[in-house]
Amino acid sequence: MKFETLMLQSLFAVCLLVCVLTFGAMLTTSSAAPNAVANHAPVAASNSSAS
Repeated sequence: MKFETLMLQSLFAVCLLVCVLTFGAMLTTSSAAPNAVANHAPVAASNSSAS
């Protein structure tokens, strides 16, 4: 097997693994965005009313 072919197949395998792991992490984690937005909402409201 040529060196270039081996490198290309290895790169494809690594990219596929990263994509699968990222997709799996997105599906299994709980979303913390609403809590973060709710925690910062009073600060954003008080900053906008102060100016």
